[in-house]
Parts: sequence; structure tokens; C-alpha cells
Amino acid sequence: MKRRNTPAKQAVLDILKLSERALSQEDIEKEVKGTMDRVTVYRVLNSFCEDGYIHKILSDDGKHYFAICLNCQEKKHSHNHFHFRCLKCQKMECLKEEVKVNLPKGYQFENSNCLVTGYCSDCR
Repeated sequence: MKRRNTPAKQAVLDILKLSERALSQEDIEKEVKGTMDRVTVYRVLNSFCEDGYIHKILSDDGKHYFAICLNCQEKKHSHNHFHFRCLKCQKMECLKEEVKVNLPKGYQFENSNCLVTGYCSDCR
């Protein structure tokens, strides 16, 4: 089912496309500067996740971050990769390294949430 584009969806998508890092819902709310409420931002982000245009990252700080997958060749997120969160500046970013998991026979890999923490090159 194709969803219709709305000004709210376009605004959130533009913010995510311009960002060089993953953003929390709060980050996006600050960017839209009161043009839409928290529930609208939440619904837009969830619809983008459902449609595979962005992916959600659960951080060790309990927050969810959202990013367009810059490493994918297709328009939809299609692989699992590591994420890095800087302990000083809190920047969250996608890393190019793809997650490879050796599962026992009969198991099927679907998804992972791989987070590495440390200090980014700016904060080191």
C-alpha cells in the first residue's frame, strides 16, 4: 500500500536526509520548531520504519535514534550494521561494518541491534 506524502512526512524526511548522524525523536522535534506535535513526529517515524525507509536504533541510554541507511544501495534499509555512540558528545552514527552472525543450524537471522560506544574522532 502506497502512503501519501504529507508536509509533515516531507519535513521529517528532509531533516533525516540532511543529518550526518542518527537523530532521536527529540532532536527531530527541535528541528520542526513547533510545526507539528510529538505524536505526529512519532507516527511519521514509525511509518518510515514500517516502510523500510529508515531504521530505528535502540541505544544504551534507552533512547531510540532514527537514520536513513546511507550504506544501502536500494531505497529501503536492507542490512544490519553496527552503530556508534560517542560517550562525550552523544553523537550516534551508522558504521559501514555489516553484522555477521554464525547461528546454529536451523536458526534464521532477521535483525540485530549492534551498538558500540566510545569516543568519536572529534572528542578523543
